[in-house]
This record gives sequence, structure tokens and C-alpha cells, in this order.
Amino acid sequence: MDNKVLAIVNGKEITENDIQQSILRFPADKQQYLSTEQGKKQLLEQIVSFELVYNDAKDSQLENDDEYKYQMELMKKEILTQLAIKRILDEAKVSEEDAQKYYEANKDAFKEQEQVKAKHILVDTEEKALEIKKEIEAGKSFEDSAKEYSSCPSNAQGGDLGSFSRGQMVPEFEDAAFSQEIGVVGNAVKTQFGYHLIKVESRTEQEPKGYEEVKEMIINRLMQERQNMKYTEYTENLKKKYSVEIK
Repeated sequence: MDNKVLAIVNGKEITENDIQQSILRFPADKQQYLSTEQGKKQLLEQIVSFELVYNDAKDSQLENDDEYKYQMELMKKEILTQLAIKRILDEAKVSEEDAQKYYEANKDAFKEQEQVKAKHILVDTEEKALEIKKEIEAGKSFEDSAKEYSSCPSNAQGGDLGSFSRGQMVPEFEDAAFSQEIGVVGNAVKTQFGYHLIKVESRTEQEPKGYEEVKEMIINRLMQERQNMKYTEYTENLKKKYSVEIK
């Protein structure tokens, strides 16, 4: 696309590229409007106005104003500080070998959570739970029993709760589900909701995630740690170089 000159203010050209760069500084929702012909026209008028004000400010010697000098000093301090910090942080490096060593030494930290897939039947009394369990042991399906007797909304799915990990169920239910034999209807478990008959369908043991899955996370973690160390070391050395009084 040609960089078409759209306006000239006191010898300064305002181009199509200037408009596009200005659009990018706005939030995404505003950019869509500013990309229309009407939006570009309004933005051009604003840029022209700012250029006029800038020229008038220079001609009025505002650069000699104390407020201007104060604001410029603040900006200078901010830019210099950020540049110095950036250069110190850029010294922190993390290699592929560093990340691999960290992974091998901390594999347990990257384990997938153990999960259980289970079904249950919820009733009000232990006696009722025992009766239902006997029916199931005599040949009635767990799913049909759940649909007939369970007061949990999962009864429509034959008591199926899907898969869940630790911390998602009440402790008593969780303890039973994660320790119970797979495929066997366990003894009635009492919780605040009533009495549960639980049938564990499957259990996924904790396994560490593969290195490639967590590599980026490890690199980011190590980089942050090393940058923090670099920054702390830098500022501590500066305290020896310059006097500091905290009152």
C-alpha cells in the first residue's frame, strides 16, 4: 500500500502510515471504527489538531516552562530506570539443559492429578442402602437401581458422576472412591447428604506430564527466578555504591 500523504501541517507530512500506527494504539473495539473512512477522517482531524498545538507550543517557548522541564525530568528518570533494569534482566539466561535438569529433579511436581470415574446411589438411611446393595448382588444392575432409588440428580444417568479428582467431593465420599476396589459396590458411605453406594468404574493413577508438555512453564519459571536474583543482586550492590537512608 502506498504511503499516501493525507495532510501537511507547517511542512510536516501526515501519511497513511501515520494513521495506521495511530489506530493500533487504540483498544481493539475502537480500532474497527477508526479503520472505516469516517473513522480515519476523524482521526486525521485529531492528528492535525495535535500537530497544530505542538507547533504553537514550540513557538510559544513552552520548552522553557518549569512544568515542561519537570515533566521531562520525570520521563527521563522513568526511561533510564526501565532501560537499566531491562539490561540487567536480559543477562538472565535459561538453557534447554537447565530446563531438562529441573524437570528430572522435580518430576513429582508435574504429576497429573489422580482421577476416579464412579457411579453412586444416594438414599436417606443405611438400611435402605443395604437393601439396595443386596438387590444388586442378586443380579439387579447398578444403573437400574440408581434410576429407581437414588435421590441424586445423577440418577437419570444411572448414577454416573463422570470423572473427578481429589478435592471435588466431600471427604468421606472421596476417601471411599479413591480406595475402593474397581467394579465392586462398596459398603454404604455416610456423608452430609445421606448414604451412598459407590461403584468405581476406573481409576487413573498419578503420572508425571511429559517434558515437552511442561518445558515452556519450566523455562518461564526459571527465567523469572533468575531475573529476580539478578535484580536483587544489582540493587544490593548499588546500596554499597550510593548512600541510602530509610527513615
